[in-house]
Amino acid sequence: MPVADLHVHTTNSDGTMKLDEVPEAARAADVDVVAVTDHERLHPDLDTPTDELDGTTAIHGIELRVETERGQVDLLGYGVEPTAELRRELDRLQEDRIERGRAIIGCVEERLDCDLALEPAEGIGRPHIARAIDESGADYDYQGAFAEVIGSDCPCFVARDLPPFERGAALLAESCGVVSLAHPLRYGDPESALALTKSTYVDAVERYYDYGRPVDVTPVEHTVEQYGLLTTGGSDAHDDTLGRAGLDGDEYRAFDERLSASTRSVHRT
Repeated sequence: MPVADLHVHTTNSDGTMKLDEVPEAARAADVDVVAVTDHERLHPDLDTPTDELDGTTAIHGIELRVETERGQVDLLGYGVEPTAELRRELDRLQEDRIERGRAIIGCVEERLDCDLALEPAEGIGRPHIARAIDESGADYDYQGAFAEVIGSDCPCFVARDLPPFERGAALLAESCGVVSLAHPLRYGDPESALALTKSTYVDAVERYYDYGRPVDVTPVEHTVEQYGLLTTGGSDAHDDTLGRAGLDGDEYRAFDERLSASTRSVHRT
């Protein structure tokens, strides 16, 4: 069983769990360490790279989506001490999220002839809209909303204005102790995604992840060995069920050693 779940979302982005509910969820899963990695938002109640929350070690993290030539990928930053440049980019991304949310909501209400009990605000994402569709009385549940209405190539999908990989990775590297490539086997082209770890800005790759299906992790393990990367892992929890994936004690100690050393000076040359 993992002792560290390094990929968890809260209501600060599109999770359902408040920060003060994290320790109870961690205890229920027998997890000692949780990384709060909300989408493109710093958690306002975590003002240091690591903290203690009612007996649970909380790492202040962030998940940032970036554009590459082969599609979008997600990066995880750990031990955040944000630079002014990162804060400005996150502000821009939140403005983009609000405008995108407004456009998707308008399209959904017109197409489905319904009213969604949802106002665009910072942190809004498609999961919020899918839940609102499910609760609106329309003919789509949460999964159906993604599959038929707001998912990629669906009639109400709206693209986001994301930073390119090099800029996003550099911003995280300047602000975080460890930068990891998230869930590499979720992408349409895992080989190209894993090749991004050659970047000097990337320290790790998410080796442990609950894909919900059998996967061959050999390419991930090969990449870790080839480039001397750290391994990270987490459940990507948007609910309160933690520990579906993560690091064991030895793996977390290696991660923590790097994080502790790096957060002494996160501004890299």
